[in-house]
Amino acid sequence: KPYADLPKVLAYIDEVRADIFENGDAFVATAGGQMGGPPQPEAGGPDSAAAAQRQAAAIDGFFRRYQVNLLIDNAYSDKAPVIYDDHPTQPNLVGRIEHMAQFGALVTDFTLIKAGSLLRANGGYLILDAQKVLTQPFAWEELKRALHSYEVRIESIAESMGIASTVSLQPERIPIDIKVVLIGDRQIYYALSALDPEFSELFKVAVDFDDIIDRNEKNATSYARMIATMARRDKLRPLDASAVARVIEHAARMVSDSEKLSAQMRHIVDLLHESHFWAGQDSAPIASARHVQKAIDAQIRRADRIRERSHEQIARGTMLIQTTGQAVGQLNGLSVMQIGAFAFGQPARITARVRVGRGEVTDIEREVELGGPLHSKGVLILSGFLGARFARNRPLSLAASLVFEQSYGGVDGDSASSTELYALLSALSGVPIGQNFAVTGSVDQNGQVQPIGGANEKIEGFFDICRARGLSGEQGVLIPATNVKNLMLRSDIVEAVKDDKFRIFAVETIDQGIEILTGVPAGEADASGAWPEGSINALVQAQLDAFADHARRFARPDRGEDS
Repeated sequence: KPYADLPKVLAYIDEVRADIFENGDAFVATAGGQMGGPPQPEAGGPDSAAAAQRQAAAIDGFFRRYQVNLLIDNAYSDKAPVIYDDHPTQPNLVGRIEHMAQFGALVTDFTLIKAGSLLRANGGYLILDAQKVLTQPFAWEELKRALHSYEVRIESIAESMGIASTVSLQPERIPIDIKVVLIGDRQIYYALSALDPEFSELFKVAVDFDDIIDRNEKNATSYARMIATMARRDKLRPLDASAVARVIEHAARMVSDSEKLSAQMRHIVDLLHESHFWAGQDSAPIASARHVQKAIDAQIRRADRIRERSHEQIARGTMLIQTTGQAVGQLNGLSVMQIGAFAFGQPARITARVRVGRGEVTDIEREVELGGPLHSKGVLILSGFLGARFARNRPLSLAASLVFEQSYGGVDGDSASSTELYALLSALSGVPIGQNFAVTGSVDQNGQVQPIGGANEKIEGFFDICRARGLSGEQGVLIPATNVKNLMLRSDIVEAVKDDKFRIFAVETIDQGIEILTGVPAGEADASGAWPEGSINALVQAQLDAFADHARRFARPDRGEDS
């Protein structure tokens, strides 16, 4: 009666009843202690133990036919199942047929059919890590096949490939009604959308969670509560107000933005655990900002071997970086190196040389195939700036070369284009640049300084070199004004700036920057286009005009100067 609405179950019960009647002798024999078969050896004989074992196996094998293999049991749950499969292999997704050893052979029956996560989540939701599914052989194709057909077919990989030569079970296909949620990086989603035509058909709803949130009073309060919740959940020491504030500051540093906070909680949890450890080392019942800072410093220390070696090369004079004096056509640029999850800034010496030519600014990095396309773009942009400002009505008779000195690897990005332009203006004007400065920022064709990435790491990299040689109060870094909101600097740099031992300049235009670097006014053109005498722009204009005159004389060697 309970299965009146399930005709297949009723038919199965009828078949079981008929089978029992047909094999009644087996039941009678078993009840009497025997089962039909060949004559049994005498008790105590040499084969008695093996015979008894075979007889027990035969009895067990016969009566297994009446067992029920319950694949999934949701009888005690009134909610839809939600399953997360952390190892989505093909057998773990669709199920498997297991085997057992019996007298030197592998045998199986219907009781050894096992359900996979697709069946365990049937009627509910299955959550999968996209990368793990894609890296398992046949798992992705089996998942798509099940979603297309709305049914699961339990079979081995060998059967799927058509290379199985043994007779095995072939379970009926099982209907499924399921929602599959794939989680993963954005790059995986974009790659699947572009390369797998079936992906967009099967996974129609895309949800792109942001990993950055606004840093405002409401979110800061919620962030503090979340920190307390994670500490309680993991049974960590509570954090005082200073520790919570330091964690929130670090969350802003993680995204390099003083107005944003990171939503990548895994890194925050790791930081809380390490802060708990350092508080324990001090036998402190509550973690403070000092313990959080120790944890941050320890994380950096474990990953900064390359940075230490790089700075050591500069300190020993192997890498030539000046932090004092002046030089024409030379300036400290700032780059960022990424080693795994650790990024650090490193100064680089950029030099420019000029001569008479045909308006070409040669990017040496690009010529030797060490410069990336973005870096080459920056050099072409500064060429456009020079031509528009100083050679609007006459040819730009210039040949210039720009290079990152002692650069033995690839260079990319346009964040050094303003630095290269400053070096070029110095070389053209003949005015030296103070080597106590380092510069970062890209430039557009109008001379506007544009924002760049890695501002914090770049400033810290130059600061560390200057501090190792002794802070003079004259050293500093020029950054784009639009990067001020990204500053989340180390506390030692903040203190050095407060004490006038180090300086950070926010500039908006090339003219502002060149005045700081040289101490000479850039100059502003009058209505006729003339520059103030003695200004940087006037000196550059005079040099380019001289180059143009030289180029004209060389082009017409048979004509007099007057002609």
